[in-house]
Amino acid sequence: MSEEIFDLVVIGAGPGGYVAAIRAAQLGMKVAVVEKRSAMGGVCLNEGCIPSKALLDSSELFHLARDRFAHHGIEVAPPTIDVGRMMSRKEDVVKKLTDGIAFLFKKNGISSFAGEGRLAGADGNGVHRVEVKGDSPATVSAHKVLVATGSEAVEIPALPFDGESVVSAREALSFPAVPEHLLVVGGGYIGLELGSVWLRLGARVTVVEMLPRLVAGSDGQVADGLMRSLKKQGMEFVMQAKVAGVEKRDGKLVARVETEGGNQEIECDKILVAVGRKPLTAGLGIEELGIRLDRGRVVVDGEYQTNVPGIYAIGDLIAGPMLAHKASEEGVVCVERMKGEPSLVDYGCIPGVCYTWPEAASVGKTEEALKEEGVEYKAGRFNFMGNGRAKCMDETDGFVKVLAEKEGGRVLGIHILGPRASDMIAEAVAVMSFGGSAEDIALTVHAHPTLSEALREAALDVDKKAIHA
Repeated sequence: MSEEIFDLVVIGAGPGGYVAAIRAAQLGMKVAVVEKRSAMGGVCLNEGCIPSKALLDSSELFHLARDRFAHHGIEVAPPTIDVGRMMSRKEDVVKKLTDGIAFLFKKNGISSFAGEGRLAGADGNGVHRVEVKGDSPATVSAHKVLVATGSEAVEIPALPFDGESVVSAREALSFPAVPEHLLVVGGGYIGLELGSVWLRLGARVTVVEMLPRLVAGSDGQVADGLMRSLKKQGMEFVMQAKVAGVEKRDGKLVARVETEGGNQEIECDKILVAVGRKPLTAGLGIEELGIRLDRGRVVVDGEYQTNVPGIYAIGDLIAGPMLAHKASEEGVVCVERMKGEPSLVDYGCIPGVCYTWPEAASVGKTEEALKEEGVEYKAGRFNFMGNGRAKCMDETDGFVKVLAEKEGGRVLGIHILGPRASDMIAEAVAVMSFGGSAEDIALTVHAHPTLSEALREAALDVDKKAIHA
């Protein structure tokens, strides 16, 4: 057992844990991090956000070269795919970023312990112990422990993962070759993004979704528009359906799909199960310490502290959307509050992004939510078809929608389906964070020609003042 007592031990070096550790060190705390992976960054950097975006960008470039360059007067020989080289580039991107976190730990004097962390209780002085199981077992002591172990893919009983034929996102990011037919179970962010990667590279992609529309909880018009766009690209959908089982026949997978109109069989090469994620709490010693859970999520108070004094939790372990930037923000706020700073996470201003093409991004309330809550509102909308920059880019699918209070005009939600929506949503978040109105956006000069002008036009349209509508 180490004689050193830290101020804070963080279990998990994902986007919540590593950011919390760095901020705590900046605030003068003696910090240690326990991480079971050989590389920092958690699921996000190693098998989620970053590698998926690297492949999305590579596949988009291939799609442009194959299908769009000629329209711009660029003649090239039909491109071919070197999947191995594409995967190598992805791994290089991941390595550079994970190495960057290791450098930041060293720069900020953070101690690292490799292995699986387990809460082992506190001594009589209130000092918590974390047992580290790995090649070099250790026990780390600290006055406070922050658990940030993230989440893992949900497995369907009828479709158990085998790591090769029926896979999670982890394996779908590393297929050695383009599958002939990929069946995606789940029409959420992960399924649509990875489905888009392999669709662009030449696979036939079929999405099976239990609900009547994609991306549950999103704005209805955005979901409908995204589905139309993906259909135009060749993605196939079986909605309000579920996969009840799978078997192998003649070297192929045959999925049994149940729908309201009857059952059908779909033959495919790979099945990606992307129906959601669940908190990763197994082996942490949470139950043994009596830490309260609610439907699998760790219950915390406004300080992110559990019912066991000195033990905190953030990110995918607790309530709220399972998003990397939400976890990072909670990590910062959690340790700042430990030091007495009045920090808060504005949960009403956390953006969500689906990195398909066109991209879908949103922040705040949807029209459906406002109607359900009985809130009176005004809506403004502008299509990218009327935006000069979008025309130049040949990317006119989609629109911007601004929802504002009927009286006063304060922005309640902004929803974007279109090119670079993931970047454009930042302006929307900033406006909402400061309690801004649709008129504030409308009165702000936006450079011309830019995609962001579509946001201004949508804000103008709230009061029916749009110029180019």
